[in-house]
Amino acid sequence: MVGNDIVDLMEAKNASNWQRPRFLDKLFTELEQNYIKKAKDPFLMVWRLWSIKEASYKLYVQIYPSRFYDPRAFECSLDENSAIVKFKRFQCHVETRLTPEFVISEARLTKQELSSKILKFNTSDQKVQSEELKKRLLDDVGGVYQLEKNEINIPTLYNGKEHLSISLTHHGSYGAFAMG
Repeated sequence: MVGNDIVDLMEAKNASNWQRPRFLDKLFTELEQNYIKKAKDPFLMVWRLWSIKEASYKLYVQIYPSRFYDPRAFECSLDENSAIVKFKRFQCHVETRLTPEFVISEARLTKQELSSKILKFNTSDQKVQSEELKKRLLDDVGGVYQLEKNEINIPTLYNGKEHLSISLTHHGSYGAFAMG
């Protein structure tokens, strides 16, 4: 199983004011806010932590199907390019890659190298981006699988016999998919 998340840093810079009052308090624990305060680039740290939390949440809901919003509850302990995230009795490992254009995080139950395939879109139309991302995923698996979603909209690949865990993400000009 896998969860992933990508943040287009230019889009985040233009569309979000993470420095507004109480923004950090709503999303990040005291430990995470300390990472942000001590970071050489607090902006990058905010979006790294956010992508880690989102990737972890996507993994969690694959294991425990439900929908909820509680980003503070997913607490991140950071290492260089990896993290351990805990939520109740759930724990996962997250690998992150930072580039000047985006940050991508991938969560798994065991520590593994990042395997998300990244796309750069030529359009800002989210519906077109979503369709292109799905098409690239299906092309990648050679047309053997079809994309299905469960009752709470979690996607999987299905070939008539087995389901494969996947995670899809897109933000701004970038998208990515990973298979678990």
